[in-house]
Amino acid sequence: MRRQYFVKGGTVKRKCSHVGNVFLLISVVLLFMAGSSCTSDKGGYQLLEVENPEYYPNTEFKSFEDLTSPKFAHLIEKFRLDTIFHGETDEFERILLLRDWMKSTIKIEDFNPHYPGGDYAETILDFALKGEGFHCAHFMRVQNAIMNSYGYVTRVLNSGPGAKGGPDGNHGINEIWSNQYCKWFLSDAKYNHHFEKDGIPLSVLEIREEFLKNKAADIVLVKGPDRTPIEFDPEFDSMTKERFAQTYTWPRWYLYGNRYTIYPEEYNNLSIAYVDDFFSSSIYYRDGKPVSQEVFDWWVKTKDKKVIEWTPNVLKVTAKVDGEKLNIHIASDTPNLKEYQMKEGVSGLWMPVNEKFDLNLSKNNHIYFFRSINLANATGPESVVVAVKK
Repeated sequence: MRRQYFVKGGTVKRKCSHVGNVFLLISVVLLFMAGSSCTSDKGGYQLLEVENPEYYPNTEFKSFEDLTSPKFAHLIEKFRLDTIFHGETDEFERILLLRDWMKSTIKIEDFNPHYPGGDYAETILDFALKGEGFHCAHFMRVQNAIMNSYGYVTRVLNSGPGAKGGPDGNHGINEIWSNQYCKWFLSDAKYNHHFEKDGIPLSVLEIREEFLKNKAADIVLVKGPDRTPIEFDPEFDSMTKERFAQTYTWPRWYLYGNRYTIYPEEYNNLSIAYVDDFFSSSIYYRDGKPVSQEVFDWWVKTKDKKVIEWTPNVLKVTAKVDGEKLNIHIASDTPNLKEYQMKEGVSGLWMPVNEKFDLNLSKNNHIYFFRSINLANATGPESVVVAVKK
């Protein structure tokens, strides 16, 4: 997938998009430069303002899966996960194909006093292939392990509808960071679905907002790798879109995401919740009873959505013109960072770069692209710097 660029108000805007065959409007940008409102620095060059993907730092989440662990290569080889893709290279499509494989491999069994396999993704899959069934938390653990195996940053969370006299259970799910859409999105491996709005996959907080607004009337529930829209799921007692969305009324995210690599050691259950007016003024019910204040006291709480929706792999590129040099400083919160990369121009070759370095400016215009790449060779969203002669 390529990024889309367009010009508005003197700014080069860029969007993470999943629309195929988008093209770069660089020629339009260059024609526009003479009359654009630019940010000037000293020297013979100036920087054109570019709207890059927004960077939100990670301030609360503590740990991630360690991709140097041999467990990940073993998982891929043992279950022949590479064969699932059939040549598919699109990141989002690969994620959906992996999720679909999990759903087809693991049978659902919500009530079993003695689940085999413990909390370990590999042994859960071993028993699933023998016909054993599992509940949502097992799907959550398997999805966390498999997606991270391919470098797709994935986290675990629990949520429930929490309704008095109504649905009040608990559901284990994942959010996956999409480098294509530059955002987190809910991925439910047990039900093989996620939610979208205008073709964009939604995070748990976004689904929650839509449910509290109008019972999810404006969003779409899509199932499987073909993203088939459904209003209800006949496979699960005809549960409706509204009922699925209600699940995300009371979410909490686990701050330690290394459940696969830490096994068999016990993982840390510390979690964080987003606090808004609904959270503060409502009562959360679980199994017919209000959740005690003692439970809430164990949760980290934040009123800032950006704390929850921090942006792994997104770069914060600071550029400054110094005469005929361009000073570059790159920062990011990229789990398992392998390197930063840069290329000049659309057709340039990607090459590794340091966090801080200088570039020589000599042409009438320079367009530089930057990205992160992790140890599984998953590439992050691209950021752009444009320098032009005054």
